[in-house]
Amino acid sequence: MLVAVLLGNLALAQDVTIKLGTLAPQGSTWHNLLKEMAEKWSEASGGKVKLKIYAGGTQGSEGDMVRKMGVGQLQAASITNVGLHDIVAEPMVFSTPGLFDERDFREVFPKLETQLNASTEAKGYVVLSWAQVGAVRIFCTKPYATPEAAADAKFFAWDGDPASVAAFKLSGFRPVVLSSTDIVPSLQTGMINCVAQVPAYVLTARLFDKANHMVDYPWAYLVGATIVKKDAWEKIPADVRGKLLAITKDINARIDAEVKRLNDDAVTAMKKQGLNVVKVESAPWEKAAMRSWPAVRGKIVPEPFFDQAVKLRDEARKARK
Repeated sequence: MLVAVLLGNLALAQDVTIKLGTLAPQGSTWHNLLKEMAEKWSEASGGKVKLKIYAGGTQGSEGDMVRKMGVGQLQAASITNVGLHDIVAEPMVFSTPGLFDERDFREVFPKLETQLNASTEAKGYVVLSWAQVGAVRIFCTKPYATPEAAADAKFFAWDGDPASVAAFKLSGFRPVVLSSTDIVPSLQTGMINCVAQVPAYVLTARLFDKANHMVDYPWAYLVGATIVKKDAWEKIPADVRGKLLAITKDINARIDAEVKRLNDDAVTAMKKQGLNVVKVESAPWEKAAMRSWPAVRGKIVPEPFFDQAVKLRDEARKARK
């Protein structure tokens, strides 16, 4: 018993460093909130838990970050469901083109969260918190008013995300697979013409300097998660973990509360700097988006989960009416 107590006290005295990677640009709202989280983690743990933030893609693409967590070079990451699909595929249902909007997500996600957390933990990772990233818009170097007009455009597709490649092809577009860190130079050289991203990211990463025409249609919805390797997380005493978890959830709740305003404000700011918002008829874009669904259902997201999410979405929409 005495040995157990001594070992427990030693564990409590150990410092734990969690290295966290993210694509969130330096100085962005997401980066600033992560830095605040790091400060609060240190305070809550009496300085024993140090959270080191590597922002702006300094650790590579989201796929690179997941691989680095696998070999212990990173212990955590704040990534989108696109990067997360290398660990667990189910969250990709929310980014299926044309399937979810913000209201759908807010009403459906809480009904699936426990299931998603369990699937992630089964792979050796703990979800500290989920957060909304927002509605994805298509930004191009030309003002494409219809999907047919954009058929000759070259769309950025995430490296390591076969779903987006197949989805773009089924929608009638030409995907070009690149690392997310190569978007800016590829826009400059003409290797790609279009990027589907949330406006707040497009603003902070200055993608609109080249891709300065925004299709006014919500192409998809992006969700993010802050995850940590289970073995690294369990090095922290259980009572401290509870405090850190509460801090993380509070930070991400603030992101959720502001995500629509952040993206709307980003569009306003970019318009003042020359962004052209291309007004379009929704029906053709919606039809193109729906053509992509077979690339996700059963190919990336298991059919039962995909169908469950669609069923919950339809119920939510029916209830709203």
